[in-house]
Amino acid sequence: MSVDLPIVAAPMAGGPSTPALVRAVAEAGGFGFLAGGYKSRESLAAEISHVREHTERFGVNLFVPSSASVDRTAFQNYARHLQPEAEAYGIQLDLEPVADDDRWAQKLALLIEQPVPVVSLTFALPEPAVIAALQQAGSRVLMTVTTPTEARQAEAAGVDGLIVQGPRAGGHSATFDPARRIEDISTQDLVLQVREGTELPIIAAGGVDGPAAVKELLDAGVQAVAVGTLLMRTDEAGTSDIHRRALTDPAFTETTLTRAFTGRLARALRNHFIDSHDAYAVDAYPAVHYLTKDLRQAAAKAGDAQGLHLWAGTGHRSAPRGPAADVIRWLGGIRAEPLARLPE
Repeated sequence: MSVDLPIVAAPMAGGPSTPALVRAVAEAGGFGFLAGGYKSRESLAAEISHVREHTERFGVNLFVPSSASVDRTAFQNYARHLQPEAEAYGIQLDLEPVADDDRWAQKLALLIEQPVPVVSLTFALPEPAVIAALQQAGSRVLMTVTTPTEARQAEAAGVDGLIVQGPRAGGHSATFDPARRIEDISTQDLVLQVREGTELPIIAAGGVDGPAAVKELLDAGVQAVAVGTLLMRTDEAGTSDIHRRALTDPAFTETTLTRAFTGRLARALRNHFIDSHDAYAVDAYPAVHYLTKDLRQAAAKAGDAQGLHLWAGTGHRSAPRGPAADVIRWLGGIRAEPLARLPE
């Protein structure tokens, strides 16, 4: 993975990661990932083709499906709990959990037929044969891990490197065990724990709020640092307007891990939806993601940030406006400040 600056644009599924963002990051000297999550094979192929017209300095992230079953009774109880809120929007929630593997086989086939420089995998460790197939096609394979044990398992499966995600990262936790309790730990400390058991290259992610945090992680021995939230307000990101505003809105005072929106722990700006529903949420991804989808879309249409999944890492207050290239150069120490460092 060749870069001029040790900065990686993390894949942010659901809109923020765009081909334009990946291109801007690469042109600034960093390395960008397209987010394959929630996309069809055709849509992902089109994004890859677009990026390839401008750079080969990019990767693709895929969600690895889990084989875990859904507790149907618990899921239906959560759906009934949410129904009064749904009724306010005229929505009737479906009590049957949706099973979905995010078109895993189709997108995996695409990346084997039309290999990209790097593939990163998230949520579950696939069979070693899958990793080997991607490597034989010509891709380096990275696994996102959240504990030293997961890192050892990934190394044993044959991956080329690790993305060590600390719990302060925005969006979904990549933990292999979505039911586990995630304790707070700095990304630096987690990296040091992982490095004790592996010599694989490491990209660190989680809670990065500026150049000092990048330097701290590089000093801990990682090869690069991934950022997501710090790019969400840039010109090239596909982040919605309501989400952009919320990231620096003083009304949102903290982030928290929650299962309320998707059934998998994810870090978001704490809002009314989380306060009202997190205690009742169940471990059932992606069934809960589909359960709340219409609710979240209705809240977005109404401009109600209190009903939205506002994914954000703990460094969200530092997210600048302006060109993504300025943020990459700022984080890489090329410029003292991005042009739009201060929030409006």
